[in-house]
Amino acid sequence: METGRRTPEDFKDCTSKIIGCAMRVHSALGNGFQEVIYQRALEIEMAREGLVFEREMEMPIYYRGEQIGTRRVDFFVDGEVMVELKALLMLENVHLAQGINYLEAYGIQTGLLINFGATSLQFKRLLNNKLARA
Repeated sequence: METGRRTPEDFKDCTSKIIGCAMRVHSALGNGFQEVIYQRALEIEMAREGLVFEREMEMPIYYRGEQIGTRRVDFFVDGEVMVELKALLMLENVHLAQGINYLEAYGIQTGLLINFGATSLQFKRLLNNKLARA
């Protein structure tokens, strides 16, 4: 998936603010709710943080330059960061691979995978290595 260890400096975007919002939600609600509950709470926190986002944004999926379908992302933040939420006991490699695949299919550089279902909040920053960072 990724080669080498990434640092927060590799993500010159709003991912730290989004993670902070997710931490506040998880601290208040804990684990055990359905994903939609966390999505609604995160929407409130991100709005309070002043982040610009669209919830359940329909994104086109491309193959060889042609649109072959669409899929909704949980959040698209600041016009550049895809946020996918989960409410699982634990994130697995398949979820990370899915997140990377979405970034590549959407042609987006940065994503966040956030899991509210574990006892402690889990999150992974994702980078689309197929796109060169300007």
